[in-house]
Amino acid sequence: MALRVWASSAANALKLSSASTTHLSPAAPLSLSRCFSTVLDGLKYASSHEWVKHEGSVATIGITEHAQDHLGEVVFVELPEPGAAVTQASGFGAVESVKATSDVNSPISGEVIEVNTKLTETPGLINSGPYADGWMIKVKPSNPSELDSLMGPKEYTKFCEEEDAAH
Repeated sequence: MALRVWASSAANALKLSSASTTHLSPAAPLSLSRCFSTVLDGLKYASSHEWVKHEGSVATIGITEHAQDHLGEVVFVELPEPGAAVTQASGFGAVESVKATSDVNSPISGEVIEVNTKLTETPGLINSGPYADGWMIKVKPSNPSELDSLMGPKEYTKFCEEEDAAH
C-alpha cells in the first residue's frame, strides 16, 4: 500500500497522465489512473469493470486492468459458447483468481461470435494483457446505442479513483 501511495505521489509530481502503448494498436493512447492502472482511449467502460472495443459489426469485450489488478492472479475463466446471447449488465461468465471468483458482465447486448479459447489453457493472459491477449469474447451487438451509456476513459479513470478512495 505504501508503494502505491508513493507511486501515486510520484505520478502526480511528474504530471503523468498519458503515454502510448501497443496493446491494441501501435499508437493507441492511454491514460494512467492514480494507481497506475491502464485505461485506453478508444474503449468504453462499464461500472462493473469490463471494457468494450466496437469496430464495425464486432465488439470485443474483456475485463479492465483495474479489475484484474484487484482480482490478483487469474487461475480459471468460464466463458459462454459462440452463438450464446449476452445482455447488457448481465453475467456471461466468471473469472476465478487466487483471491475470489467474480462474475463477468457484458457491457452490451448481442450474440457471441467468438470466444478467446486461449484463456482455457492460459487464464493468466488476463493479468498480463487484459486489453490484448486477455480479451474474453467478441459480440455482434444487437443494440449499438448501448455503447452511449458506457463511460469513456476519463470518466472511467475518475470512477476507479473514487471507488478506490471509498475502500
